[in-house]
Amino acid sequence: MDAVIRIRGGDEVGELAALVGWLRAERELEGAVQAVRREVSETELGSGLDVITVALGSGGVGVALAQSLSAWLRARRSDVKVTVTANGRTVEVDARRVSDPIGLITRVLDGDDDTGN
Repeated sequence: MDAVIRIRGGDEVGELAALVGWLRAERELEGAVQAVRREVSETELGSGLDVITVALGSGGVGVALAQSLSAWLRARRSDVKVTVTANGRTVEVDARRVSDPIGLITRVLDGDDDTGN
């Protein structure tokens, strides 16, 4: 199963690229993080990042992802929102307005029914 991560707000492509680098630097996520590019339209010179996928499995990958995403969100200066989809559930975390992003993200990754989504 994969977690799909999207970013809204700020420089979305730049923020996604920064997040890909951040997640790939995590030893527990090594080899699990993929940047997915969107198709190029005729008016574009190149393709930008669209989403990030993280292969979830055993060994605490979900916990490592939740912790790493939370740390990345706390380090953001811009007003960005991260949407995480996994297990048929979606949660959107606002970098400036959520006090416990680890808890929210972990519940989605674990498939907990208490997310409200």
